[in-house]
Amino acid sequence: MRFERVVLIYNPNSTGDAEGKARGLQQALGEAHPGLPVELKPTEYAGHARLLAREAATEGTPLVVSVSGDGGYNEVVNGIMDALNPDAVAVVEAAGNANDHHRVTAPRPLPEAVAAEEVGQIDLLRLTIQGPDENLVRYAHSYIGVGLTPVVAVELEKGGKGSMREIFTVIRSFGQFRPLRIELEDGARIPIDSLVLSNIPQMAKVLKLSDNGDPEDGRFEVTLTPHEPRLRAFTRAVHAATTGLGPQPSVTEYRFTALKAAPVQIDGEVLEVRAGDRVVVEIAPKALATLR
Repeated sequence: MRFERVVLIYNPNSTGDAEGKARGLQQALGEAHPGLPVELKPTEYAGHARLLAREAATEGTPLVVSVSGDGGYNEVVNGIMDALNPDAVAVVEAAGNANDHHRVTAPRPLPEAVAAEEVGQIDLLRLTIQGPDENLVRYAHSYIGVGLTPVVAVELEKGGKGSMREIFTVIRSFGQFRPLRIELEDGARIPIDSLVLSNIPQMAKVLKLSDNGDPEDGRFEVTLTPHEPRLRAFTRAVHAATTGLGPQPSVTEYRFTALKAAPVQIDGEVLEVRAGDRVVVEIAPKALATLR
């Protein structure tokens, strides 16, 4: 057996019954792999999953499983990156709302994947926010977005999730949103509705960002939407939810400066950048070991 132990990290207060799924996985793994230690690690507060993942991944050959959505998996990925142990392997078991990463990568059932022991490396996005006092570094497994994307995410957290509530929230956010001004690396200052830097071709369950997103190609895609009239922006959103936006430019690095404070969405988690902060996104090729 490649793994000396399995650690299941979950939020016991998750709306997706992460605790029930974690306990079911513990039982299934115990039946399929007798003698393999399987630990349950419930989180107690926001950010706790990162600490638990770092502790679990510090030494040996663990498999760290995030029983969560994209946001919870983001914490676990960052904890594993903190641990600096190349023998630690991560995987996500869907227990959230969007579950974009799990849906796109489509890993096999966990007991089967553990038995197969097929491990590969995927790219991550390394986000650096350069402020006047210090730099903040975070990793993303799927996407980083500014503009309308994180605004909608914040409103969804306030208004609750569920198909009709989500639709109402998106429409309301669309009407209230004001464009975000950024300065590009060449010095051009432009108003934008949305900027998404993505490692996968889809997000938010239904939006098809690109035709060429691949978390193993050493690049990420840039989906930039300049500010445009609301009807045109709405039409673009409909295209993203139906036919998709087609191929997008792919790069290994992207830089811009926020000209006013704004939220940034990282795999479902939201943080703030301040006016004047310089934002650098780079590809971290084959940075994360994961089950196939």
